[in-house]
Amino acid sequence: MIDNQIIIGIDPGTNLLGYGLIRITNNKAEYLNMGILDMRKEKDAYAKLNKIFIEISRICEKYNPDIMAIESPFMDKNAQVILKLGRAQAAAILAASNRGIPIYEYAPRKAKIAICGNGAASKEQVCNILSKTLNIDSTPTFLDASDALAIAMCHFYQSNSILSTNKSTSNWKDFIKNNPDRIKKR
Repeated sequence: MIDNQIIIGIDPGTNLLGYGLIRITNNKAEYLNMGILDMRKEKDAYAKLNKIFIEISRICEKYNPDIMAIESPFMDKNAQVILKLGRAQAAAILAASNRGIPIYEYAPRKAKIAICGNGAASKEQVCNILSKTLNIDSTPTFLDASDALAIAMCHFYQSNSILSTNKSTSNWKDFIKNNPDRIKKR
């Protein structure tokens, strides 16, 4: 379980990279900020990676997050896409690593399930549910920002899951065996 911490979520991309921040207090998530890094005008691929590193470092300096949750690249028909996403992910990870921030990785589908209960939910559905859950008045211009917020919330939900313990648990039978002190007997 996490409490009194800030989580930064990252939706990596080399054209648009989304970030979202939440604060966990008394086991409740509070919206802090979200936005994008827009690198569409930059033609040099390595300059884009440098910008990701510098800007994520700056955001980490400003908000001092305790945890980074980052979306894992997904397989696309074009292998170049996953390579570019992996590079963007690495640049953001390095920015957090340099500050000693622990990093957790989540598949896009897992984040959608955590937020909407449906791994095939649309970006708009994710954004709408997050807006209601976190009392956010405005809709982001780019859904990459709300996707990043979803990754942060996914980590929060995963960390607070009853199945999330220090002991490895893959099902209820193992949970009961590994956590007899957490089971009420009638």
